[in-house]
Amino acid sequence: MSTPLPVAATWFASTPVDAAITLFTEPHVHPLLRANFWHVRGRDRDLVLDCGLGVTDLRRARPELFEHDPILVLSHAHLDHMGSAHEFDEVWAHPGEAVARPAPGSLFGPELRGALGLDTLAGEPLPELLITARPHPDFDPADYRLRPARVTRALGDGDTVDLGDRAFTVLHLPGHSPGGIALFEERTGTLFSGDVVYDGELLDELAGSDIEAYLATMRRLRELPVHTVHAGHDSSFDGARLHDIIDTYLRVRSTRSHPGRASVRKVRQ
Repeated sequence: MSTPLPVAATWFASTPVDAAITLFTEPHVHPLLRANFWHVRGRDRDLVLDCGLGVTDLRRARPELFEHDPILVLSHAHLDHMGSAHEFDEVWAHPGEAVARPAPGSLFGPELRGALGLDTLAGEPLPELLITARPHPDFDPADYRLRPARVTRALGDGDTVDLGDRAFTVLHLPGHSPGGIALFEERTGTLFSGDVVYDGELLDELAGSDIEAYLATMRRLRELPVHTVHAGHDSSFDGARLHDIIDTYLRVRSTRSHPGRASVRKVRQ
């Protein structure tokens, strides 16, 4: 690499959503891999939903995530969502996701493109390197590997994640990935959707994706009384926007004769 990457002063950014929920992101990561992960504080224990790329020690950088007996729930096993899973004592995931044997992953665009089966994102070629800074001076992007994690509880459709004062129902929603899940709190209408649905280009042609399953997933989500969606990428949105995204996807993908991905925007911002 001709120009060394700068060292980021802070790798993880955090944004409080309310008294219990905080959004975490990695701002020095290309939008394709710049995933959201979520901290939900509960009375008896905390929930962490997904955990970023794993390019640096999450426990050291964000010790507050580990202070209250956290459950890490993985929405799926793509590198941008499970990278730090090996740091957690409790890891819950659907058995359809290869958490214990993930693909090695890469921070280099051409390598990742081939591994995921993704040629372009909204017509834009991926850059050579998918990060714009280093988390610490000794970091070498070529050394990055996605580390396996030990799943301590296999989650299935209808299971409950109970924090004491709030409980989330597990929804198995395949399509983007075989064991993709979302968490739904019926009392508040809050959906943590992972990569099942977000306000951006929905990727349904990756290795392991299934368009027919995705169609069924979208029809199921359309019937839920969702008030707020906290997604795996991009901004949160309301139930009306969820219906817009779903209806667009169903219209574009309802038959195989429609070419191209079901894009609701040109590119993630």
